Amino acid sequence: MTLIEAKDLPKRRARNIALWVLQVLTAGPLLLAAAAKLTGAEPSASTFEAIGWGDWFRNLVGLLEIAGVVALFVPLLTGLAALAFVGLMAGAVVTEAFVTGGGVVMPLVLLMMSAAIAWGRRASITRLRALATQH
Repeated sequence: MTLIEAKDLPKRRARNIALWVLQVLTAGPLLLAAAAKLTGAEPSASTFEAIGWGDWFRNLVGLLEIAGVVALFVPLLTGLAALAFVGLMAGAVVTEAFVTGGGVVMPLVLLMMSAAIAWGRRASITRLRALATQH
């Protein structure tokens, strides 16, 4: 390890800890949202009814959210999971704003948190891409 790398170690460690905290804080509401979807709780059920795709899509999204939350804690998959949540939350913002007329604050906050994780863990996306192209 060079002297420059040694000086950067405390910054990298602090950044890593901050990202882990952000991952936990993001996973909580996403897990609660997934549980609401899978149990058919309101406003989840009525939101998916308003979209017009019904229970099967609500359950699919709930299961994908749980898979995404798990992937947030698998180092190789973290960046990709966060990027997927960016897309999901962008869809949630649009749906709330233009279909159901609901609040956009929570999905917008989760979108920004997911984007920060995706950016902070972008090296994991690069590693995953390199693994995928090896075969």
